Amino acid sequence: MASTKIRLATASPGTQATTKETLKQLHDIATRAAASGADILLLPEAYFGGYPRGADFGCKIGFRTAEGRDEYLRYFKSAIDLGDTVGDGAGAGEAWVKRQLGVDTAVAGDGQTPVRGDGTREEVERIARETGVFIVIGLVEKAGGSLYCSVIYVCPNLGTIGKRRKVQPTGTERLVWAQGSPATLKAISTTIRGVRINLAAAICWENYMPLLRQSLYAQNVNLYLAPTADGRDAWLSLMRTVALEGRCFVVSSNMCVPGESTAKPTKNGIATLPGRPKASGGRRRSVFDEDGNEIALPAGEGPVSTSAVVEEEDAVAKGDSPALVKAPAASSTFISRGGSSIISPFGDVIAGPQWEDDEGIIYADVDFEDCVRGRLDLDAAGSYSRNDSFKFSVAGLDLDPLPYY
Repeated sequence: MASTKIRLATASPGTQATTKETLKQLHDIATRAAASGADILLLPEAYFGGYPRGADFGCKIGFRTAEGRDEYLRYFKSAIDLGDTVGDGAGAGEAWVKRQLGVDTAVAGDGQTPVRGDGTREEVERIARETGVFIVIGLVEKAGGSLYCSVIYVCPNLGTIGKRRKVQPTGTERLVWAQGSPATLKAISTTIRGVRINLAAAICWENYMPLLRQSLYAQNVNLYLAPTADGRDAWLSLMRTVALEGRCFVVSSNMCVPGESTAKPTKNGIATLPGRPKASGGRRRSVFDEDGNEIALPAGEGPVSTSAVVEEEDAVAKGDSPALVKAPAASSTFISRGGSSIISPFGDVIAGPQWEDDEGIIYADVDFEDCVRGRLDLDAAGSYSRNDSFKFSVAGLDLDPLPYY
């Protein structure tokens, strides 16, 4: 009799210097996950496009700089074009998923297949198809003149079957990320070896929004996904709470990004920083975001409020490669430590947390009927909700529960 257990997987990779390189890394991770029998793979928030940790885009209240606008231009260009519209923050919805929008460009891997957008959607679908792994991935999506923090759900058989946009960017994320529509909180379903899985994603600090969590519980999700940029120890306690509260499996993924002092040295004691471009000479101030991308900071007075600031001397004149820095003898500094994890419906940590590991993959073999077993004494959207007394609705979202079987 075939096993009814599903193998969940997650990892903590950092974004690479270009979309092409990140796609190559994704292919490697998915291939390794497939070789280990993974069925579903979650990767971090903003994995494509990059999380701009430490960047301020030259902005203060009532004040912007030309250099900051140039930073935003570079960040916008690095974002992914999935070929969707702006809409009311939800994009074109099912019309986009089902490819019912007109083709506006003909750029694909083979140079012949017409696609809408920059072809990244098709490349991720190809990777899912070739590896047989269901991929859920965070990305920065550009539509119109705005950026959205998004997640796509990619089935190896059907391609992309859903996408959502973060409804509430956190803090200064709101400077560069637009608000998505709560209609995109729609859960999707897939069946793997006869096991029906209802899954949905809450992105980063959306998980601190109790009503947003309730909107996912109400749809009867048994797999709750939490791509994030939060690498604090306290994050794990939230994930355990979500798993207990929703009686669902929870998978969280966050990038692990080594700082300069943790870059791996060569035999000459030289370390290459991830995604670091070559210098053109002179002195500059810059910040490395969570994906390892360098963002130039505007020249100005006063300190920069970030722990990831680097001041680089002109190495060309000294004969050294400007893309290299001397690696300190020993340090444990990380821009982001990762912390990816997998939690059971009873709040037990069954894989991870994956600290300070940007190459490995963690796995858990799970029985989704544990979610039903957990409903014996707690169903946050049913028997434990008192829906006769507390009324809950979400604009544009159908909260009718999905079936388990």
